[in-house]
Amino acid sequence: MLPRPRPLGLCFRGSRGGHVILWLCLPTVRWMVGVKMAAAAAASIRERQTVALKRMLNFNVPHVKNSTGEPVWKVLIYDRFGQDIISPLLSVKELRDMGITLHLLLHSDRDPIPDVPAVYFVMPTEENIDRMCQDLRNQLYESYYLNFISAISRSKLEDIANAALAASAVTQVAKVFDQYLNFITLEDDMFVLCNQNKELVSYRAINRPDITDTEMETVMDTIVDSLFCFFVTLGAVPIIRCSRGTAAEMVAVKLDKKLRENLRDARNSLFTGDTLGAGQFSFQRPLLVLVDRNIDLATPLHHTWTYQALVHDVLDFHLNRVNLEESSGVENSPAGARPKRKNKKSYDLTPVDKFWQKHKGSPFPEVAESVQQELESYRAQEDEVKRLKSIMGLEGEDEGAISMLSDNTAKLTSAVSSLPELLEKKRLIDLHTNVATAVLEHIKARKLDVYFEYEEKIMSKTTLDKSLLDIISDPDAGTPEDKMRLFLIYYISAQQAPSEADLEQYKKALTDAGCNLNPLQYIKQWKAFAKMASAPASYGNTTTKPMGLLSRVMNTGSQFVMEGVKNLVLKQQNLPVTRILDNLMEMKSNPETDDYRYFDPKMLRGNDSSVPRNKNPFQEAIVFVVGGGNYIEYQNLVDYIKGKQGKHILYGCSELFNATQFIKQLSQLGQK
Repeated sequence: MLPRPRPLGLCFRGSRGGHVILWLCLPTVRWMVGVKMAAAAAASIRERQTVALKRMLNFNVPHVKNSTGEPVWKVLIYDRFGQDIISPLLSVKELRDMGITLHLLLHSDRDPIPDVPAVYFVMPTEENIDRMCQDLRNQLYESYYLNFISAISRSKLEDIANAALAASAVTQVAKVFDQYLNFITLEDDMFVLCNQNKELVSYRAINRPDITDTEMETVMDTIVDSLFCFFVTLGAVPIIRCSRGTAAEMVAVKLDKKLRENLRDARNSLFTGDTLGAGQFSFQRPLLVLVDRNIDLATPLHHTWTYQALVHDVLDFHLNRVNLEESSGVENSPAGARPKRKNKKSYDLTPVDKFWQKHKGSPFPEVAESVQQELESYRAQEDEVKRLKSIMGLEGEDEGAISMLSDNTAKLTSAVSSLPELLEKKRLIDLHTNVATAVLEHIKARKLDVYFEYEEKIMSKTTLDKSLLDIISDPDAGTPEDKMRLFLIYYISAQQAPSEADLEQYKKALTDAGCNLNPLQYIKQWKAFAKMASAPASYGNTTTKPMGLLSRVMNTGSQFVMEGVKNLVLKQQNLPVTRILDNLMEMKSNPETDDYRYFDPKMLRGNDSSVPRNKNPFQEAIVFVVGGGNYIEYQNLVDYIKGKQGKHILYGCSELFNATQFIKQLSQLGQK
């Protein structure tokens, strides 16, 4: 039976298929039942979220790819949260193909466009609701399609209904949807919770010594809301495992409760009627492994050697976009004139970029060699086009050249038709030449290869060939931050903490090198509190191996002269998060994970147990790090799953930080 209409013409109905649909109607009551998201065709979380966004932009009607009709032209209004969700998934061209002629921020100054419908995509905050009500009063658009990133409360809906009534705009409010899209997908198998206000769910926010219970509840609720949205979009109810006595356990308890309550309401459940696990997650419910950042503080500080992680570590890279400053050459400028400002260039590193997809997890020297090979291949194709053009222009030459004309006509036609592809190839080569060159400058200037190799040896308990003090004291080896990162990894990984006398010696060397000692102060407290001194996280016992320098890369004609840079080849070793996942996914008995709690939201009664009900190894898993994640951990999971045929892993985290951002948080926590 349908619920009775509410006052102010506000009607509510929870629908199936990933959306709760709310309908403003006056004076007659109209109902809108959400059609199930076309998830079965989507293989990855990126595709699922993209399908949901395209559906939303198409007025919440499934988007047909091969539709020949012109799209309805419309305006997209989003807040910063909505912008961050859309930008890694849909390009400006794709938005235009969906009929979006203009996309504007909600709180920017916007002129009325009375003949055009507007699609809103915003968080249901007080500030946003007020601005939307103001838009209704100002009659900015022909009709309003209101889409909320997270579920909107009843009271805020009534505010919109009141504003619509007061402005006589009820008939213009076409649809109001809860989209459940409050997370950002960066890769087919990677997502983060938020980019805006990420300090609210940061490692520092969770681990502040002065945090109140109320503040911690708010942090946990924010994380759980986003994870709930993630599973609604995924269309699956997970089995949850988590460690005891951590923030991850608090998230697990709250998420289990939220999923359980939604499943209990059969009529309004967001999972009812869904083919749970359609698409990629087809045969079995996924496993959600919730881990706390504190189980491994060394990895986020580690200097890395793979392309994507290096770009994130040393360049300005977020939401799949890297921003570079172009170094301007010396100009003949009059004395006293202002120096020329550096040009900033932005590059999108997306799945469309085949070179990025293939090499983002490769060691940097391999990337440098591959860029050089791509460049030579492009030049060969370009020279072939020039040669064919030259032959086609031959007149009065020998018969041999003339007889080649017919063959070469076909070849030239083929070459010309491939020009757009050739130009795109050139664009990608230029992009990666610029990005890789910028990375290489950092490697050389800061001796990052030396740091990476040394840290690998520390973490794998291999004999060190150089004193730690020598590296810290070397004025040419890295920045103060590099030295602090190295020492913190040594301190965290040490079986036995250094003696007070040795520690003072290290502190003096770090201070002389210009380091801020606040991060060390926090790590000392953390290690004492966690009682980790006797059992630090294990990082395996394999390490990198130097190989002969790549002759191609060393050629003087190469774009990348890597003299002085070691060519280190990575060997696979499972980091703590990967090892925990392996134990739980494969149902292995291990002291590290044997006491992990077990939650199944589909069980009628709540259970407080570490005994798994499911005895079979899992085919699909989601690892989520409460307190922040990084590309090193993500790449380690990607490498691990390559050897597991038919299995899938997704990696998520509350925020994605690089070592600089993490050191800053540790420094704030270590302040006295």
